[in-house]
Amino acid sequence: MVVAYIYILFFALAFLLILIRSAVFILREYERGVVFRLGRLLPQVRGPGLVLIIPFVDRLIRVDLRVQVHDVPPQDIITRDNVSVKVNAVVYYRVFDPKNAIVQVENYQYATSQLAQTTLRSVLGEVELDELLSQREKLNLKLQQILDRHTDPWGVKVTLVELKHVDLPQTMQRAMARQAEAERERRAKVIHAEGELQASRMLQEAAAIMAQQPMTLQLRYLQTLTEIASERNSTVVFPLPLDLITPFLSSAWRAAANPSPRGDAHEGLPPGPAGP
Repeated sequence: MVVAYIYILFFALAFLLILIRSAVFILREYERGVVFRLGRLLPQVRGPGLVLIIPFVDRLIRVDLRVQVHDVPPQDIITRDNVSVKVNAVVYYRVFDPKNAIVQVENYQYATSQLAQTTLRSVLGEVELDELLSQREKLNLKLQQILDRHTDPWGVKVTLVELKHVDLPQTMQRAMARQAEAERERRAKVIHAEGELQASRMLQEAAAIMAQQPMTLQLRYLQTLTEIASERNSTVVFPLPLDLITPFLSSAWRAAANPSPRGDAHEGLPPGPAGP
């Protein structure tokens, strides 16, 4: 009989421990408990701290209220200008209504993940490649608003969506590199042309000043000689004023304007002796 009592006491203590284990829960600060009593949802959300429920009658489901991070796997996307790319993203979300997160959707984490993938493909398929590469902030905000609108009935708040990486084909990368190189060459040519235009305007102003003050031209000659002498070369250039050679040029021009009627071969020869 004593052994039987010991067995009964042992099973009673074990049953009591099981009851205590199924009736007492300790929820952390970032956890909430959704309680179902005989299959019906209780209106009050439990936690944090010590939570007591009725064993075998109530069922408690823990819900994490912290921000959760979901990495969206790479998605094959065809942009509006028919370019095939692979894009992956990261989604930050949290539960703000534990009851809806349990009752309105079977698995809010899996549902949010699938919704993020489909939304990523649909939104990025409506934009061109240039917009995808240059306007990420705008696309991130649009994705976040769409996901938040669809997950709000589930008690889930999407706080942030970020595009992580855009994987371009090799042919497209080479084409973009050639485009960037051509753009840099165009800018270099434009800058060079603008410099030539500014230099010509400055030369025009300098010529106007030198025309008013002829002595400045002589000073410029002397400065040029100084620059040549400082370079240690054997060539020396002497400026020759145009006033010295102007008479010679005038004579040559007059001779060219009035040629001899008998030709250049007999010009300037003395007259020969008269024939018999």
